[in-house]
Amino acid sequence: MDLTLELPRSVLLALWLAEDPVDRALVVDAVQSDDEPHTVRQRSSSDGSPDETDEPLSALLDACDATPRDVAAVLPVPGDPGATPASVSSAATDAGEALLVRTPQRCLVAVPVVERFGSALEPGHLVTWEVGDVPDWRPAVHAQTGSLQDAERELRQGLLQATEALVRLDVARWRPDLAGTVAALRDVEVPAWRLPAGLDGRRARVLTSAARLRAIVALATQDDGAAVNLWQADQRSTALREVDRIARRAMAAAASRLTG
Repeated sequence: MDLTLELPRSVLLALWLAEDPVDRALVVDAVQSDDEPHTVRQRSSSDGSPDETDEPLSALLDACDATPRDVAAVLPVPGDPGATPASVSSAATDAGEALLVRTPQRCLVAVPVVERFGSALEPGHLVTWEVGDVPDWRPAVHAQTGSLQDAERELRQGLLQATEALVRLDVARWRPDLAGTVAALRDVEVPAWRLPAGLDGRRARVLTSAARLRAIVALATQDDGAAVNLWQADQRSTALREVDRIARRAMAAAASRLTG
């Protein structure tokens, strides 16, 4: 079975920008992967509308080039914006992610807007990073993301919750193919070439565990066939949303690097 774990583009870019110096060729390869070449569109400071001019991904790297540099990723969903700046809350929630960067010159947010094309067998993605200035986002990240140690502890609890939810679903009975995929995910890793070589072991473990949990949640929410009634469906959905929240928070904690 050919499975790989995926990390959000904003998480990947935050991890690479935490390195100093940044190898731009490796960054572009890791973040773009099989996408079409990413483009960058600056948002107007006056009304927040995107500029009409598209630039290559290197333009975003230019904007983040100064040091010392703080970076973070947010992974908002409807009803849970996390530390997302208010001015881009809607766009970031639609995208499910955003990158936050602070340099001595500016605080910025970059939201990857993804246009999908092709087929299920041969999918393609056009990605445009919409970049704009925001107030200092660090206090919100400090308050809502938590420490890497807390995230690792919550992940262990999240794995137990996911296991219990899958038992209640009786996955093996109603989706034997899904049960096999979930089991296979235990041995799948994030491709090493997509991560910076200097990434420390704890961050790598947290990212991998969180990606596995999110993959399990995505699989388990594909079908309501195991729910006998609406109450059971709601109970399952509630449990899996909480597991996904734990995984998203852990990813954000692992991707955040604050200098002070």
